[in-house]
Amino acid sequence: MHIAILSRNRQLYSTRRLIEAAQQREHEVTVVDPLKCVMDVTSHRPAVHHRGDILPRFDAVIPRIGASVTFYALAVLRQFEVMGVYPVNESVAIGRSRDKLRSLQLLARAGIGLPVTAFAHSPDDTKTLVRLVGGAPLVLKLLQGTQGRGVVLAETTKAAESVIDAFRELDANFLVQQFIREAGGADVRAFVVGDRVVAAMLRQAKEGEFRSNLHRGGSASVVKLTPQERATAVRAAKTVGLNVAGVDIVRGKEGPLVLEVNSSPGLEGIERATGKDVAAMVIDFIEKKARPHGTKTRGKG
Repeated sequence: MHIAILSRNRQLYSTRRLIEAAQQREHEVTVVDPLKCVMDVTSHRPAVHHRGDILPRFDAVIPRIGASVTFYALAVLRQFEVMGVYPVNESVAIGRSRDKLRSLQLLARAGIGLPVTAFAHSPDDTKTLVRLVGGAPLVLKLLQGTQGRGVVLAETTKAAESVIDAFRELDANFLVQQFIREAGGADVRAFVVGDRVVAAMLRQAKEGEFRSNLHRGGSASVVKLTPQERATAVRAAKTVGLNVAGVDIVRGKEGPLVLEVNSSPGLEGIERATGKDVAAMVIDFIEKKARPHGTKTRGKG
């Protein structure tokens, strides 16, 4: 098979591991920088040019799309879908995952456990926002934030109101979310491939920090998931429409609560914490599922 990896940097750990895993199975791999692509959207002969050269027809494409390039990279991915290339994650599903509010609404409709979350536009609704999530302490999240950036813990109602006012002055869209105190600054990253969790790690925030992201200094260790946590992770990924996903779960008093569904989960932390060859599992999934025009949306939405 000839596999394309949509990535801005072939030296990133996740991109390197996927290249290695594919080549070990004797697949040809091409790394494509989405921002270096020009698309010929002619209906009869759609094509993608990369750094001046027309790209060959690929059997599959693995999107590793950073948040800062989501709009254009998704346009490139849609072009591949129109051309019949099989995407590991479809453009529509990635778009859903990048819209935190939309993904939470989809998960809520599916009956998946979530922290109590509120969203509003009018500055007159600040007190209602705080009340809906059970008061302080509470968490505020910018809709555009990634890797723990744009996430604030407000420990008092006064602090919450001040941060909300500041976000509104910046015309920023944000969520107000219940703080799960019993989690103790820890969450679980469940790595889903297809219809199963292939690896999981417990992420623990460093002392004095409530965000458990490894980019924020958190530590990672292997963890055994409960059957309910495994089922929740797989359902969350499927609800958003992702075949490969990192599902972040916090352990609440009444069961697992999904924080986020990530469409481009990093491989470094999960592989080092668990010792599992997750990259090979992604390639194995492609070998079993890839076929021309094998998407649900076919680039239409």
